[in-house]
Amino acid sequence: MADLSELTDQLPAKGLGDDEAFSVLSEQVRTRSAHLGTPDAFAHMDPAPAGIAARLVGLNAEYNQNLLHPDLSPFATEAEARVIVWLAPYFGMTAGHMCGGSTLANLAALWCAREHGATRVIASADAHVSVPKCAQILGLPFEPVIVAENGRMTIDALPELSRAVLVLTAGTTGRGVIDELKIASLKGGTCAGPMWVHVDAAWGGPLRLTKYEDRLSGIERADSIAVSAHKWLFQPKDSALVFFADPTAQEAIAFGSSYLATPNIGVQGSRSAAGIALLGTLLAWGQEGLAKRIETGMAQSEDLARRLQEDRRTELKQFPETGVVNWRSLLRDTETVISELGPVASRTAIEGEPWVRQVAANMHADIDAVWARISRVLGPPD
Repeated sequence: MADLSELTDQLPAKGLGDDEAFSVLSEQVRTRSAHLGTPDAFAHMDPAPAGIAARLVGLNAEYNQNLLHPDLSPFATEAEARVIVWLAPYFGMTAGHMCGGSTLANLAALWCAREHGATRVIASADAHVSVPKCAQILGLPFEPVIVAENGRMTIDALPELSRAVLVLTAGTTGRGVIDELKIASLKGGTCAGPMWVHVDAAWGGPLRLTKYEDRLSGIERADSIAVSAHKWLFQPKDSALVFFADPTAQEAIAFGSSYLATPNIGVQGSRSAAGIALLGTLLAWGQEGLAKRIETGMAQSEDLARRLQEDRRTELKQFPETGVVNWRSLLRDTETVISELGPVASRTAIEGEPWVRQVAANMHADIDAVWARISRVLGPPD
């Protein structure tokens, strides 16, 4: 069999055997997948994962560890606990767990907030789509807050906050903007403050391990934080973390059962040993190695922004705050430009208008290769 086009609509009665099936599918994966680690890939918040992480995920699959039952995951449970102990202090947190993506991390945090008395969710109008989704799942009203011209939610824009879980974003998906994290200090400081503060740091959170850590100053005052490990921690999907300031906070979302040796914490029941791959990456790279890769991406995004700012063919929306660059062509239709750029860029809408979006997630990126493709698509200046 050459490819999947030869398959019928019915499940075959006889199989091909492991080797041939693997040969067919592996060829499809290699030829029909987005190549996130090519020199000019600069479009999305999806990096090529750390090599050691990819290898460990394959090893994990052989053993099929299940974190729901510690007796089925003796080392995996220990590995995840070690990852939490290593990373939580960078955010001023004390506890947490891993889950399959930052949507589930946000859901766990907002669920915990509801169990502690929050009755509504307030977030930026530019918050990730998972935030209103989570609010709907939890039966909580969602109240979006308008953002400033730079895309940031500010203190001045906030409504009345009583009994609310206030969600701040550290690196919005479209523009990479960090909300005013000092808003977190409102909790407990005024009768009008929120009941709970959650920071969706799915994208920008790992900056806390770099020289850019001050850009997230104030995050340590939050009650909970979500970080997407399959973004700037360079993990294969699905991998995310949710952290809590109060070491006992997770007890509100923990359930026991006659067939469980320990309570099940969070949204997921059975879940994979993602902590092993993350532990391997942190062990291999250390804090300095991780920081170097993120800082290189930040420098590349700043370099690209300067080139766009100085080029007569383009308009830069604003200087990147977390490695996300937004711009548009002054000579050609933006949608056409995005289509022709391919893996070099993606699309976002700002105030209803299309803008090119580029993200410094690829640790193998070559900014000269990225710029060369942009320049070719833009064409010669008038």
